[in-house]
Amino acid sequence: MTRENTTRQRLVEAALYLFWKNGYAATGMAEILARAEAKPGSFYYFFKTKEELLIAVLRLYVATLYPIVMDPVFAENEDPVERVFGVLGFYRRNLIATGCTYGCPIGRLALEISEDQVGVHKLLSDNFDGWTAAVESCLRAAASRFSTDLDMASLSRFVLTVMEGGVMQARAHRSLAPFDASVEHLRNYFRLLEGQRELRAA
Repeated sequence: MTRENTTRQRLVEAALYLFWKNGYAATGMAEILARAEAKPGSFYYFFKTKEELLIAVLRLYVATLYPIVMDPVFAENEDPVERVFGVLGFYRRNLIATGCTYGCPIGRLALEISEDQVGVHKLLSDNFDGWTAAVESCLRAAASRFSTDLDMASLSRFVLTVMEGGVMQARAHRSLAPFDASVEHLRNYFRLLEGQRELRAA
């Protein structure tokens, strides 16, 4: 890796952390440069604006979804349904590690970014789509347990909604209880879906 690429990587990784910790608007260029140990000239060599840096951050999230989130979970669980709950467990561990101050970085940015930043919103939706596609692949691998008319794409978005809502409530209450309750309700819903298949097969 060249020195130029190393500097760019430091800028992106610094922004990734600071946008997650402080939010996009509240993060100043001085903070990014200090954390990346870079000079202003280095920043403007790679990025014209702060928004361009945000786009690079969001592309990194897309690229690292599997190696950071999905692959480790999938390696621990062979059962496709348990993989879904293993992914939710990944976010639970992040909540524990941060004293329930963790917030999903994509969810936070989706709420903060203004509606006129169309290119940014496209990448935010790409991140959500990649997440739900991974969950949907697990559901399809377990298709024999569910009714043939189950809308798995919609169910995968419901799983995302449970995760995002559970994380936000856990962060607000500084407690795992809302997250755990949400996941337990989802678990019960899955049991009902599997039970419907068994009833129809009987």
